[in-house]
Amino acid sequence: MARTPLMAGNWKMNLDHVEATGLVQKLAWTLDDLKYDAAKSEGAVIVPFTDLRTVQTLIEGDQLPLAFGAQDVSLYASGAYTGEISAAMLAKLNCAYVVIGHSERRDYHAETDEQINAKAKIVQAAGMVPIVCVGEKLDIRKAGDQVPFVLAQVDKCLDGLSADEVGALVIAYEPVWAIGTGEVATPEDAQEVCGAIRVRVAELVGQTAADAVRIQYGGSVKSSNIVDIMAQPDVDGALVGGASLDAGEFAKIITFYQRA
Repeated sequence: MARTPLMAGNWKMNLDHVEATGLVQKLAWTLDDLKYDAAKSEGAVIVPFTDLRTVQTLIEGDQLPLAFGAQDVSLYASGAYTGEISAAMLAKLNCAYVVIGHSERRDYHAETDEQINAKAKIVQAAGMVPIVCVGEKLDIRKAGDQVPFVLAQVDKCLDGLSADEVGALVIAYEPVWAIGTGEVATPEDAQEVCGAIRVRVAELVGQTAADAVRIQYGGSVKSSNIVDIMAQPDVDGALVGGASLDAGEFAKIITFYQRA
């Protein structure tokens, strides 16, 4: 099964809605100049909640070849949960994707694999695609335990999901020690874990789902290393951080296939 690569730009807590307009417009113009083919690589922006309506209006109004999504979702459907944003609210904005379990959410908000599992189900029930983040810290990598550690996360985050549900979501492998540090896992490092994730998915819910699920790499992804990363058989895209705030750089990442 041919899996369309997904290049998702996680803006994190950057850019207000005015700045978002400028970046999305510039990204679209740059992709157009590069003769971007969306059939070969899907581009998405994962933006702060306050930017979503503006980004939706721009992408849909101008029919830009980009998807968009949110960086988190509430565990709750509605009610007295001050500061929370529900899946229904995101679905109403036509979000395609919702990132869940990012290492920064795990670190700063003590999110657990069990909560991420619940969020994955909530996002899919609302008709959106969860991007489920997993990954190890440096001490685990140095001990050589990255594969069993990440697979234990995968087991918990996918618990109770059917084969069809797993096949339709995205798993993002982000070695935490490589996020924003300039340190980047080698393409072989990325393949080792992404390949192990695909094997585990097959064990959990079958080969059809394993062949369908898209597995991204994230962690200091740049236009200068994306081609080598994407040459790996089990890497189906990237969750891009800082480089996605530069329209020219992110456009080169999305159109990696032109240099492959």
